[in-house]
Amino acid sequence: MASKSGVSSNSDIDSSPIYDFIAVGGGAAGFFSAITYAESAGSSEPTTQPKVLILEKSGNVLGKVKISGGGRCNVTHSCFEPKALSQYYPRGHKSLIGPFHSFGATETVEWFVSRGVELKTEPDGRMFPTTDSSQTIIDCLTGAASRAGVQVRTSTGVKSVTYKDGLFHLTTGKAQGEDKNEGACYRTRSLLLATGGTRLAAGAKLASSLGHELITNVPSLFAFNIDDSRISELPGVSVQDSAVSVVGSKLSARGPLLITHHGMSGPGILKTSAWGARELHDQDYRFQIAINWLPDQDVASQLVSTRKDWGKRKVRGRAPFEAFPKRLWEKLCIAAGVSDDCIWSQLSKDCSQKLIKELTAGSYQVSGKSINKDEFVTCGGVKLPDVNLKTMESKIQPGLYFAGEILNIDGVTGGFNFQNAWTSGHLAGTSAATVIS
Repeated sequence: MASKSGVSSNSDIDSSPIYDFIAVGGGAAGFFSAITYAESAGSSEPTTQPKVLILEKSGNVLGKVKISGGGRCNVTHSCFEPKALSQYYPRGHKSLIGPFHSFGATETVEWFVSRGVELKTEPDGRMFPTTDSSQTIIDCLTGAASRAGVQVRTSTGVKSVTYKDGLFHLTTGKAQGEDKNEGACYRTRSLLLATGGTRLAAGAKLASSLGHELITNVPSLFAFNIDDSRISELPGVSVQDSAVSVVGSKLSARGPLLITHHGMSGPGILKTSAWGARELHDQDYRFQIAINWLPDQDVASQLVSTRKDWGKRKVRGRAPFEAFPKRLWEKLCIAAGVSDDCIWSQLSKDCSQKLIKELTAGSYQVSGKSINKDEFVTCGGVKLPDVNLKTMESKIQPGLYFAGEILNIDGVTGGFNFQNAWTSGHLAGTSAATVIS
């Protein structure tokens, strides 16, 4: 019990139950680690079920799983070669090659399929449950945890951790089922920190208290705020392939682009933000981007041939490029000075040159960032050289493990951040179970 002041005494901690494995954080990485540990340790000692616990500070577990992929959960990506898969991680790509050989996208798919969750692959490589519902993944994880005997406590934030006599001693905030004025204490032989991005001070504080130095956290995977007449009144309009570059830097990316109420998003923008997370943060998210809306096409030649073939048609009436959005075409024509009644045969050389520039190298001023939907990914966290990436165990504190976004690893959009959670979670759980057994 806690003292009357609500602060746990040493006697409270020393008399608290001892767990074999506690995961701090009830997200994808925390659940996957706990399940893996319980299943691995349980199979090695079938007569003794390991004591495994997940502590989640919020009222619900797997919150990011629920909202990811627009509520469909982008489980992983159909990139099954470890080295190729690692290239999708701006931070951690070289370090992940080995871990992906142990547990990569192939193993992730097999894990879920073996538990009755069929996955499908979309044209861009993203993989979702065939139900198109993140609840399918949540039910799979919570069901697997329950069957493995994993205990889960929500509304239980860990305030502090100390290590003494071969055990981690955890002091928490309010726990379900306890007096609202009292905290709870736990002891464990193995401890996993899977608290998510370290923008949240709690996870960073726990890692730091156990001797780990963290890399400063900044946002990644964000949309660009742009106030520009060329894209105003066009939210929802998208271009399936575009090339985006940050003016004055080497940052560039390619992919679908989506115009939003606040500016631009979509994979092309999000990839740029991921690779440039620190550089763009240093610029206070104020910079210029150049956009090539038609990166694989000879725009100048197409305009010349269109001028001949569509001589009497109005230029602003329709784009001479397949599947190019009509409303965006009209906006770019206006920006190039093309009048409403101008026909192709009358298109001046000056307007033609300006239109080519708008289509292939239009410059847009970014004046801030927005969260991508309800998702929030960060870069920064526990330094990778301080972690054994074969086991995810700390090199500083034996028995301490890390998984997921608390590590200085982050991927671009497309299921890669969840793959990091499955991979690091599996390695941590397997390794800890091997040590205990």
